[in-house]
Amino acid sequence: MNWFGLKQRLAAIDLLVLDVDGVQTDGGLIYSDDGVVQRRFDARDGLGLKLLQQAGLELAFLSGGRGEAIKQRARHLGIKHCFTEIKDKAGVLAELQQRLNISVVATAFIGDDVNDLVVRPLVGMLVTPADGCHSLKRRADLLLRQRGGEGAVRELAEQILRAKAN
Repeated sequence: MNWFGLKQRLAAIDLLVLDVDGVQTDGGLIYSDDGVVQRRFDARDGLGLKLLQQAGLELAFLSGGRGEAIKQRARHLGIKHCFTEIKDKAGVLAELQQRLNISVVATAFIGDDVNDLVVRPLVGMLVTPADGCHSLKRRADLLLRQRGGEGAVRELAEQILRAKAN
C-alpha cells in the first residue's frame, strides 16, 4: 500500500482496539510465587494512547488474557472499554462497534498472534508489531517497525496523529 492510501486509512480511524500481551507488552509473563501474573507496559506507548484520546479517538483493550494488571493499566490511562479473558474477540468487537456507532472502515486493531485474525473482517485496518506472528503479518495492512511492548503502540499512535493532522 502506498503512503497516500495508508494515510487516508489512518486518518479515518475513530476506534483503535488493542490486544495486550505481545502488543502492549513484550508477551512475557512473570508469575509470582503466589501465582499472580505480572506484565511490563511501555510508558511511551501509554503517552501515545493518551495523545490519541486527546485527538478524540475511542480506545479499547481486547485481550484473551486475564489479570488485574490489564484492568489497572486501562484505568490508569482512562480507557473505558477494557475486555479481558475474551474467547470471542470478533463478537465483542462487533458489539462495541455497534454500541459506539463506529463503522468497520473507522476501526483499527493491533494484534500479534493467530487468535487476532478473527477480527480481520471487522476492521478497516489490521496492524501488527514487528514481532507479530508470520500469518498475521501476511494479512496485516500495516507492519510496524517496533516490537510489542517496545514502542509499537507509540509508533502506530504517531502515524495516526500525523495522518489526522494533514
